[in-house]
Amino acid sequence: MSWSTTQVSGKSVDVFVPGEDLKPAGIVLFLHGYDGVTIKDNPAYSNELAKHNLIGLCPLGEHCWWTDVVYPSYDPLTSPLDYLSEHIPKYCAERWQIEPPRIGVCGVEMGGQGALQLAYRHARKFPAVVAISPKIDFETWWGHGTSLDTLFENAEAARQRTAILHLHPLNYPRRQLLLCDPADPYCFDGVLTLASKLSSTGIAFEDDFVTTHGGYGWNYANAMAPKVIDFLARAVAEAR
Repeated sequence: MSWSTTQVSGKSVDVFVPGEDLKPAGIVLFLHGYDGVTIKDNPAYSNELAKHNLIGLCPLGEHCWWTDVVYPSYDPLTSPLDYLSEHIPKYCAERWQIEPPRIGVCGVEMGGQGALQLAYRHARKFPAVVAISPKIDFETWWGHGTSLDTLFENAEAARQRTAILHLHPLNYPRRQLLLCDPADPYCFDGVLTLASKLSSTGIAFEDDFVTTHGGYGWNYANAMAPKVIDFLARAVAEAR
């Protein structure tokens, strides 16, 4: 089992293959946060992927996993979500003969928002999603020197593109897991808002808003690795 980096439709993707002896059980598509750090060579996630015989895919998306708006420095024509929904499944089918819905999606912080956006917009293709400390209300970050300032004219334009406004009551991912450390000052309020919206709409989801590991960052994300990968492994198995 090992990590490598390859090109998928001209974009870099970190890839984990659990081994050659068994056909992989499915694929985990992981979207990194604003720091650009993937789970490549991350022992916590690598061990869990190997345990469940899952391939790991981590596209490198600079600062663009927010939504479906084209980010010119990433690609002048194709939005990040369009790239994920079109090119990643095609690559998985060609290389491993694995197709949706056997591709589970997860992400951390910015990537957590992106994972939800992807699953909410393409629920049949990606029916299982895990969001780790997702930045749900990213409009609050507009005007602070992030890529959001390039993507949107103002905070309201950003708010209109958030995942919570693209949740369809009749077309949503059947398996959702929301994770956030209650001590996280940046993400906790937003994820509670999403959970409230899901509950009021009657959409089933699972959550852990109790477990704490420092509030923010990779200490928490790594501690959640067993829960994240076990959830996606079960979801992928059910999707066969």
